[in-house]
Amino acid sequence: MAGRTRFEMLGPLRAVRGGSELALGPPRQRAVLAVLLLQEGHSMPYRSLVEAVWGAEPPVHVRNLVQKYVSGLRRAFAEADSGPGPGPDSGAPELVWTGSGYRLSHASVDDLLERRALLRSALAARNAGELRRSADLAREAEAMWRGEFAEGLTGPYLDAERIRWAEKRLTVLEARLEGDLELGRYHECVHELLRQVAAHPLRERLVSLLMLALYRSGRASDALLAYESARLRIAAEMGSDPGPALRALHGRILRQEPSLLPLSVTAG
Repeated sequence: MAGRTRFEMLGPLRAVRGGSELALGPPRQRAVLAVLLLQEGHSMPYRSLVEAVWGAEPPVHVRNLVQKYVSGLRRAFAEADSGPGPGPDSGAPELVWTGSGYRLSHASVDDLLERRALLRSALAARNAGELRRSADLAREAEAMWRGEFAEGLTGPYLDAERIRWAEKRLTVLEARLEGDLELGRYHECVHELLRQVAAHPLRERLVSLLMLALYRSGRASDALLAYESARLRIAAEMGSDPGPALRALHGRILRQEPSLLPLSVTAG
């Protein structure tokens, strides 16, 4: 038997079974699969599936297209399950019509589940005071990304999910960098934060972490310059001042408050 099918979406959608990647068909067919995978085994009404993949104005023959793509996915699953062995694997993906919609069973987005487990472990380690282990687990979770979420697939549902996951990815990155600063990895953080601020110039949390990393590296003047650069960007793009947290950090650096100085790291 070919074994269980593994699905991944932290980058381009992939399905791997028995060491071989499944041919999942054209982009719209792959989008249908991605949307159904994200329902986590729950049935999705036909109209909801159409709107998720094509939007409010689907093509005239959309019902034929849905049937065509569903058939294509079933065929891909069946071909992957037709290898040598005593018979079909009961754990193979199963795409069925429920009477009102479609349900994909025996399938999960495995890299998302694994990432979630790593982050839970990272949080538990942090709560236990194991800062280095927490940072290592968070870094391992970050390394699972192969690109944008469901990269290359379009449609209202997946476009919204891509934005949501980009935000979640940045939030985790910020938390990991904050942990690295607590561990005294100031110089390493400066280089990474410079890249991240260049990629996300209006992300004030990243700017504040960069300022703190620079200050703790003995570069107070560079920390103040980082704030001024951010202030000018925000004024030009948003027509406003930085938020209160970033302004407060700027003031604390100007006053050289002792609480900003690095603390000795004892956590293992």
